Amino acid sequence: MKFFIDTASLAQIKEAKDLGILDGVTTNPSLMAQEGISGQINIINHYKAICDIVDGDVSAEVISTDFRGMVEEGKRLADLAPNIVVKVPMIKEGIKAISYFTEIGIRTNCTLVFSAGQAILAAKAGATYLSPFIGRIDDLNWDGIGLIAEIAEIYAVQGYDTEILAASIRNSKHIVDAAKAGADVITSPLGPILALLNHPLTDIGLQKFLADHAKAAQNA
Repeated sequence: MKFFIDTASLAQIKEAKDLGILDGVTTNPSLMAQEGISGQINIINHYKAICDIVDGDVSAEVISTDFRGMVEEGKRLADLAPNIVVKVPMIKEGIKAISYFTEIGIRTNCTLVFSAGQAILAAKAGATYLSPFIGRIDDLNWDGIGLIAEIAEIYAVQGYDTEILAASIRNSKHIVDAAKAGADVITSPLGPILALLNHPLTDIGLQKFLADHAKAAQNA
């Protein structure tokens, strides 16, 4: 399973890359705003800066909700760097745009997905990635991980190439459960990824190892 980081923070992207486990980045206008980045030129330059750090895919989101606007935006974004993937919302005009992008060789990430039916449409349109928002589904007392498993089963049966990108990750358990359910990729803030490192028995074992080492050194 691939690990993407969901952020616009260059510092966090660099930290994730330094871990040696980073496969890509997803970001959006809201995350850009959290970093104080606004204005079209600044946003474009920030996407370029992210692509300079990351070798893997970088999802860049269109703002338009009409077909023509999405196509124009998507082409501009795709021209920024070869690893840009155009993020397109799961709406009727978005599916049309994904189909068009597929025809001309621009890779896409279909976002704001909440059902298996939407997942089928995105795959039929040729989306490179599909982003089910499991945290937001859980917020409504539905089963986000169950949706990942359902989509994974459908894609396996039908032979779809679209990769399942589990999004709206809230905690490290989401990451583990998404992997078990068949997600090809997760995209997460840095916190849940780092939380995968944590276990009390690891801390206890390390403390004992260091204490035994110090004792042995004193007796040498």
